[in-house]
Amino acid sequence: MEPAVHLRSVDISFAVPGKPPFRAVSGAELAVGPGEFLSIVGPTGCGKSTLLNAAAGLLRPSAGDVRIEGATLSGLNARAGYLFQSNALMPWKTAGDNVAIGLEIAGIPRREALSRAHEWLTRVGLRGFTDRYPHMLSGGQRKRVALAQVLIRDPDILLMDEPFGPLDAQTRLIMHELLLRLWSQDRKAVLFVTHDLEEAIALSDRVVIMSTGPEARIIGDFPIPLKRPRDIAEIRLTPEFQSLHREIWHLLKEQVLKTYGLQAGAGA
Repeated sequence: MEPAVHLRSVDISFAVPGKPPFRAVSGAELAVGPGEFLSIVGPTGCGKSTLLNAAAGLLRPSAGDVRIEGATLSGLNARAGYLFQSNALMPWKTAGDNVAIGLEIAGIPRREALSRAHEWLTRVGLRGFTDRYPHMLSGGQRKRVALAQVLIRDPDILLMDEPFGPLDAQTRLIMHELLLRLWSQDRKAVLFVTHDLEEAIALSDRVVIMSTGPEARIIGDFPIPLKRPRDIAEIRLTPEFQSLHREIWHLLKEQVLKTYGLQAGAGA
């Protein structure tokens, strides 16, 4: 079976006026299997989101290629849903309208689209919030609407760029549990970008580590053999989780220190 997402020897460079192109990512090799939850972790500015944007078709590699279920990606990735760090909710539309709009654009009659939007809002724990506007919702509630907005289109692949970063710790934990519950129902392929190593381990089947940039590379690939289903709060306390964290952090820490021009063992 072909990978859901396959980045093959991908370089991504950006034009800089009056200077040689800036190569952000070099030789990236990454395959996300069908139904696999894979997280990318790395220091600030290493190109994690750049790889995600390549998988979305928002950036074209300067070398190598991106394949989606075996086919070369030449434009926007129509098989993917993208959940950004900042919500893409329209403030003048209700939660129901925000969730339904993707179906309406695809030609689904408005009544049916709104009915399905109500079902999805119920699935993410927002039953009775269909007529609320974004400014009437908490940060966690807005994130639930954004998640329903992506999932209602039933994409084969979920691309998630630090989607829970702005949330407080308790709300993030709730969103983690919700995401895993929804994901476990149909096991879509997930490519998840985060700065939070604990978050990556708790959610994922596999965690990959990127080096510091420029010319960032994938330097580590760690299977996460923790049993599912997972209690996100409890699993972080287990010896297995802590052992994985120590192993991965040993590699990640070197890259984080390089980003800030520090040496291992030196003070901040």
